[in-house]
Amino acid sequence: MKKLILILLMGVFLVSCKKKQTIHITAKNAATGEPYPGLTYYVVTYTNINGGTKSKTVATGTLDANGEAVVTERLPKNKGRGVRVVEPENSCYNKNIQLYFSEEDGENFKAEFEFAECAYLTISVNNINCQGLTDNIIFDMQPTYVEGFNNIIPREEMGCYSNTFIESSVPFGQWEATWEVTRNNSTTYHDTTFFMNINEHHLLTINY
Repeated sequence: MKKLILILLMGVFLVSCKKKQTIHITAKNAATGEPYPGLTYYVVTYTNINGGTKSKTVATGTLDANGEAVVTERLPKNKGRGVRVVEPENSCYNKNIQLYFSEEDGENFKAEFEFAECAYLTISVNNINCQGLTDNIIFDMQPTYVEGFNNIIPREEMGCYSNTFIESSVPFGQWEATWEVTRNNSTTYHDTTFFMNINEHHLLTINY
């Protein structure tokens, strides 16, 4: 009888060390806002051991037709917690692959993921009205739905510059290109928007 009571008390103690938490998982297409059904998710706990990290999957499954899943688990207080969604094939952009959370995030934690598949962009820049070595162009481009996109950095060139860059894989969707041209102490500003479908090979030509 004493052993039975002891076992029951240990069970109560172990449950009390685990607090129930609900994780709301969503994944959407960053370019279109459409949900990503069928992606695999993992809810894990992890422990730091001898300078490394040991993780354990406590829940896994696939996102529903709305690109959502709701997981409720009792998670140990003394372990880290995370949720991960496997990227779709041919992904060129992600906003979060794995998110970490803790008991301090409350009983409900929202894990929001965004992805976008690849398109292929070639950029051709040509000074077709060169006035001399002081001609100057500064050009930049980025997807309109990604704030602070830095895979393509602004570039500045002088003189009678012309170049066609090697094709690059980039997130599909709507993009904006801007360029600033200075000739004979006069500066003009230009921009254009363009849309690339998934797997499309797109040529952007800037003639200035």
